[in-house]
Amino acid sequence: MKYLRKAIPVFTMLQDESRQDMLVMLFDQGELTVNQITDRMDLSRPTVSHHLKLLYEAKLVTYRKDGKERYYRVSLQPVLDDLKSIVQSIEEDLK
Repeated sequence: MKYLRKAIPVFTMLQDESRQDMLVMLFDQGELTVNQITDRMDLSRPTVSHHLKLLYEAKLVTYRKDGKERYYRVSLQPVLDDLKSIVQSIEEDLK
């Protein structure tokens, strides 16, 4: 169950449709700035920034800085590793 608790932030982030849309957009586009994401959504820039901060804290996105701009991209490997640990733990418990 410790692995399941570790994954709760990810599941929480995925409940929100706007964050889902951002992740899909970033997955499809590769990298986007806050302004580029804002231009593609019906959300304000501060709202987009807030969602990106939450996604970053949940380790679903990462970013690189270029001057004053942050370029966000999907970062699924840490999440996949956590999910694999959950599945392995459950499988071991069922034996």
